[in-house]
This record gives sequence, structure tokens and C-alpha cells, in this order.
Amino acid sequence: MICIHQRDGAAERLTAISDRTGGAQMTEAARSVEAILEQVRQQGDRALLELSERFDGVRPEPLRIPPEQLAAAWQACDPTLRRALELAHERILAFHQRQMPADLELQGPHGERLGRRWRAVERAGLYVPGGRAAYPSTVLMNAVPARVAGVERLVMVTPPGPHGDPNPTVLAAAHLAGVEEIYRVGGAQAVAALAYGTESIPRVDVISGPGNLYVTLAKKAVYGQVAIDSLAGPSEVLVIADHCARVDQVAADLLAQAEHDPLAAAILLTTSEELAASLPAALEDQLAGHPRAAITRAAIRDWGLVVVCDDLESAAALSDRFAPEHLELLVEDPEPLAERIRHAGAIFLGPWSPEAVGDYLAGPNHTLPTSGTARFAGALSVETFLRHTSMIRFNRQALEATGAAVVTLAESEGLHSHAESVRRRLQQG
Repeated sequence: MICIHQRDGAAERLTAISDRTGGAQMTEAARSVEAILEQVRQQGDRALLELSERFDGVRPEPLRIPPEQLAAAWQACDPTLRRALELAHERILAFHQRQMPADLELQGPHGERLGRRWRAVERAGLYVPGGRAAYPSTVLMNAVPARVAGVERLVMVTPPGPHGDPNPTVLAAAHLAGVEEIYRVGGAQAVAALAYGTESIPRVDVISGPGNLYVTLAKKAVYGQVAIDSLAGPSEVLVIADHCARVDQVAADLLAQAEHDPLAAAILLTTSEELAASLPAALEDQLAGHPRAAITRAAIRDWGLVVVCDDLESAAALSDRFAPEHLELLVEDPEPLAERIRHAGAIFLGPWSPEAVGDYLAGPNHTLPTSGTARFAGALSVETFLRHTSMIRFNRQALEATGAAVVTLAESEGLHSHAESVRRRLQQG
């Protein structure tokens, strides 16, 4: 982990971290993804089985997991874990229920009626990653807003484990969230199946959920065939801390992000020279015997950064430049600093709000914009699974009051029939 002062190229280092998945690796991965997408489009289920055998080492036959297996996974779940999942589900549900937008209906000055109507998509594809870890929390964070939106059919895909089945806690969470249709397939091939459809897996309208580089590139490639929630890159946390922050808590929060992936970024911006100096020892202390030490050390080594800032205003400016997925404010008075922040996926205020509570059960969604996209994007939400339609009903009075302007505008664009469609109505006796 590098430690520098803000004047020593801090902004440039943050930019390099944000761009860490670019370059030749991205180009090669994109070519591989295009080949996978085309194979699934042409061969359907046969391609899914062959690609799963190639990449995951198992041939997942049948592709669909029987619903009774989901119920059995829930029953076999440790009671303490069941209660934790139920608490998370309850809190996530309560938060997302408040997100439902209302239909809009207005009456214009001439009696015309204008509106916007919200309706759920018919089918949603939920991608739940596997690989280095199991993510029952991701099941809840994707399925709950889709259910709240009113999606009729949820289709979940998740990689098979080494013995052909996904992690049982993932299946238990799906049962709790009411997801009954689950297929044991992951990677770019799963995204292709959701986008194009196969003999077993239906084509969906929107795909949500995070994944590795290949999943993200696949989502990018099929966008336009289907909607997607976002292009999620490797996870990241940025902590702004002052003299009040405890070094052991800062270290734990940075490691909590680094343990996700070797490409995860863990950044500290601090006004405390003492905190910056004592952090390496605190990290080493907590890495001793860490069950994911290799992954975590790689992330901290390659994408860890400590910047000593002159003041919190400078720290906030650097944070906005980075636009972090997760932003922790471990400072004496976090609320004014939070008001200063413009770009962040989620902000965690104060020492009692570690990013982990947001990952699991605070309530807001944990699927957040990464790699600087918090400048223009937000968290996955109920609206991800909704589409709005404009509603326009003019009466004769309204068209007579505005039609001449429509004709003028249409003629200015050289669109004769646009103007004629209004003119003929205005000439009607």
C-alpha cells in the first residue's frame, strides 16, 4: 500500500486505480466474450453445457434446479443464519417498498390530459456470482426490488459449484425471496442465455446483478437486446478519516473491501499523519491468519492507497474526483462533509456505520456504481425493473389552441405529413 501526500500526484494515482481494468486485458477479454455470446446464440443449451464444462469443470445437467431443492436448502439452513437472512430480507423489502414511483397525471390549460404510467417488465434475469465466494446477499438485493416492482417472472442464473450445485445458502436466500426459477450456469454464457434465450432459459427484458470482468463485458455487449442495471467493475471503498478515527476500524474496513477480489481497491484519505503512519501495522496484524490472505494482500499491494490531506475539504475534492462505490466518513462530524460530497454510490456516516452493514441488511441496495460511474449513475433500485410510458390525450379545444404551433414547428423541420396530420383535424367541421 502506497502512502503519499495529496500534492504528490494523488489525483493521478486515483485515476490510475479507477482505470485499473482497461488496456490489453480488456481487449482480449472482449474478444472471448463475443465468441461465447455467438456460441450461445447459435447452439443454445448445448453451448451452455459445453462452456460450463470448459470453465467450471462440471456439466450442469439438468440446467434448472428443482424448486423442491430450494425449499430443502432453506430447511437445512442453520437457524441462526435463517434468522439473519430473514432480518436482511425484511429491512431490504421495507426500504425498497418506499421507492415505488407513483403514476403522474396532469390536466393542461385546455383540458388535455398528460401523464406518465409505470409498469414492471415481464421478465427479469438475476445474475448471482459465485467463484471466490457465495453471495446470498446479492440474491436478496436483486430479487427484492424486482418483486416490489411487480415483475411476473424472475429467472436467476448462478455458477455451479465444484459438484454441480450452487452454494446452498444462495439457494436458501432464493427460496426466501420467492425465486423459483434458477439455472446453474454462470459467466458470459449465462448473460447470453438471458439476453437471447435458449431451449431451457427464457429471454428476459432486463438483466441485473454484478459479476466478474467477463460478465460485465457480456452485459455491455447485449445492452440494446435487453436492458441492464449497470456495468459493475471491481469493488472499491474510499475512507475519509480524521484524528477521531480508530486505526483498527479503518484497517478492518479497508480489508473488508480488499478481500473481495485481487482487483478490489481500498483507499484512505486522512488528515491525520499519525493514522497514516500506524495503518500498515494494523493491516498486517489483521492479515495474520486471514482466510483470504492471498487475495486481500494482492488487492492492498496493487490497489491500496493512503493519501495524507491538508484538510477535509481537500479530501472531499479528491473523493469526488474518484467517485467511489462505497464512501465511509470516519470523521468527528460526518453530516456536513456528506453534504459536500457530490459523487458516491453509497455514503456511510460515522464510526457505527461500517460498509458491511450496507452489504447485508441496512436496507439500501448494495449493487452500486463502480469505476467512477457514480458521477452519473446510482444504485440498483425498484425503477431498474420498471418502464414508464407517456400518456397523452388531447381534446378538440387543446388541439385548436396548440395546433398552429405544431404545424409551424413541423414545417420548420420539413416534415410535411406531420403538419398535415394536425391541419386536417383543425379543418374538420
